[in-house]
Amino acid sequence: MTSTDDLSLTRGAWQVCFDPTTSMLECVHEDSGARVAGTLAFERATDDGAEPWQVVLSRDAVAERLALLDTQANVQGYIAFAGTGDTLRIHAAHRTAQSYRGTLRFQGTAALGADTFACRTQAPDACRVVQMASGAADSTLNDSLFDIATDTALRLSGGTVALATREPQADEPPLFDLAMTASPHVAATSALVLDLVPDYYRAAYVPTYTPVDKARCPSPPTGWMSWNVYFDTAGEDENLAEARVGAEHLKPFGLDIWSIESWQDNSPKLPVSTFHNLTLRPYTAQFPHGMPWLADQIRALGFRPGIWTVPFGTGDEAFYREHRDWFLHTPDGEPMRNWCGLFVLDPSQPRVRQHMEDTHREMSAEWGYEFFKIDGMSGRSQGYSAHFYERDEVKAAMAQPCDTPMALCVEALRRGIGPDRIWLACQGHYTGPEAALADGARIGGDIVSPGKPPGWHNYLSQASTTLNQLFVHNIVWYSDPDTLLVGEAAPPEVARLATTVVGLPGQMMFAGDKLAELPAERMRLLQQCLPVCDVRPLDLYPIFELSPVWDLKVRRPFGSWDVVSLFNWGDETADLGFAFAELGLDPDGDYLVYDFWRGTLLWSFRDRFDAPVTPRSNLLLAVHPALGRPQFLSTDRHVTQGGTSLEALAWDEATATLAGTVRLVGGHATTLTFAVPKDYALDSASADGAEVVESDEHVDNTAVLTLLRPDSGSASWTLTFSRA
Repeated sequence: MTSTDDLSLTRGAWQVCFDPTTSMLECVHEDSGARVAGTLAFERATDDGAEPWQVVLSRDAVAERLALLDTQANVQGYIAFAGTGDTLRIHAAHRTAQSYRGTLRFQGTAALGADTFACRTQAPDACRVVQMASGAADSTLNDSLFDIATDTALRLSGGTVALATREPQADEPPLFDLAMTASPHVAATSALVLDLVPDYYRAAYVPTYTPVDKARCPSPPTGWMSWNVYFDTAGEDENLAEARVGAEHLKPFGLDIWSIESWQDNSPKLPVSTFHNLTLRPYTAQFPHGMPWLADQIRALGFRPGIWTVPFGTGDEAFYREHRDWFLHTPDGEPMRNWCGLFVLDPSQPRVRQHMEDTHREMSAEWGYEFFKIDGMSGRSQGYSAHFYERDEVKAAMAQPCDTPMALCVEALRRGIGPDRIWLACQGHYTGPEAALADGARIGGDIVSPGKPPGWHNYLSQASTTLNQLFVHNIVWYSDPDTLLVGEAAPPEVARLATTVVGLPGQMMFAGDKLAELPAERMRLLQQCLPVCDVRPLDLYPIFELSPVWDLKVRRPFGSWDVVSLFNWGDETADLGFAFAELGLDPDGDYLVYDFWRGTLLWSFRDRFDAPVTPRSNLLLAVHPALGRPQFLSTDRHVTQGGTSLEALAWDEATATLAGTVRLVGGHATTLTFAVPKDYALDSASADGAEVVESDEHVDNTAVLTLLRPDSGSASWTLTFSRA
């Protein structure tokens, strides 16, 4: 696009070029590498439909605009390019005194960076539907591109915006099909807008924005920890007894870490401020063999050992007296205290931070712990360290001037645990310095109050914090909504709801029940969250409402589907639903809806789906475009209904066969469910690499295939159908 007959101009940081012979428009933001290129067109609305007008170079002395030619080759208006900085506006203007309706259109492609995905950065007025994606899934609700590596967003605005991810090409950055229209044009007010937003997270939300380190921690950590059912009573015996159950029932599904809580000297009962947090001496009554020994025992059971620490204070008066000048004091000499300790460390002192570093290095390098849940971070109240250290009277008590006490602690802790250890910042927050160096964050309070089973308000809090911080999950770090509790203290429908809240967004999944006491159907809920599905948010902003519709869009090379949860957060049965357009799906399509919890195909729907939902419960639905022939619907293996286990899928029209590959867990049967339209019948089923336990066609026009193999691995299967 270098011809002298082209329009070429600069608007702010954007370079604009238009070729009138092809109607090709190219807009390049050189600083970011953003590029939008395609056809620019204008259609005037008439009584008979739409009348295309030509877009040509200016016919007068104003060369930096384009002209609109009607069908008689008269100039009826102009397309102007305006903007400053990172924003470019493309708008049409009337020439004649009278106004006319018309639509400015763009059809082409958009690109941004090597780690880019389509998303939504402009929040709707009411957030009924929350969007998530696994794989390069698209939604008609998306209005932006975001590049994780550079923290850059390209926000696109107009009357309509449609983004679709193209199939990836080897060694090429992602490319997106883009269609935009300005609002139907009556006056010169509608426009197509390209808005490059540098430092999208860093400027507004995460001042220390650093993408999650997937070389160190490729996926959200999973594990078990004792606190929410044992509280401060779990010693080495209880932990190892639970680990043996976990090794049998959860490790084959992907559970990875066994993390030890309240192990410090003087930790038989709360409050945490009385625990001896800084000496590395265990409470010998509960941990007589010591912490290195326990790490070895955990590793022998196939888990990675984890440990909980509170490095900012202590309840150990002897340690305080020995190191009195390490601690903070009021003007009258009394020790300052907070949630972390009766005696709180002064982080302005290098020797104090060195102690933090040295103790964590010992736990990591010498004791062998690989996962660190470090408590007292940025996301709670003034009792936690970051809030406490920011108080004027606390800063005044520090031995040295210190503008960034928490950041200095965070750096020391990462040096101590080492670059290869996983760090969960307990009650960390994306606004704090830990966002730069931690791998995950406990995003809310404990799921229980000490000594009590979980209540409904706890489950509501878990859901609220999930939504509030979902937009940083799997981008800045991994969200930990606290343990998934599915024990019989919760009604079955609440346990299923909690499973969905934790598992559907692909968050960290740490179990916290007494595993030996779980009935099989409750243990199954934990298994259905493992392994964690690779899910990223599509709505890149915090959500403060308990939205009733959560939509996970799954895209694989062989197919796409939505997993939708309808939540009834209230105390009365409610009619809930969604229009398919609200999910960013084609509103004119037909969709099959499968109820995961009930194992029932609800059959075909158009325009919208509605159903009654009982109080404090949810429907978990698989939504597939209706194909009019036998098709895969769901698998009972995982809440994503194929997102973690389905590896291939293909339909052969000539032979009426449906074939695929599924990942199986050794010794555990998996059932796949298929829709079978009325003009088809299941003839036969076979599998390679697994035993066919059951293959049957049901009266609700579904077929099931249950497979089993002795060890974990993939199995290929084939279903053959006859046509009526």
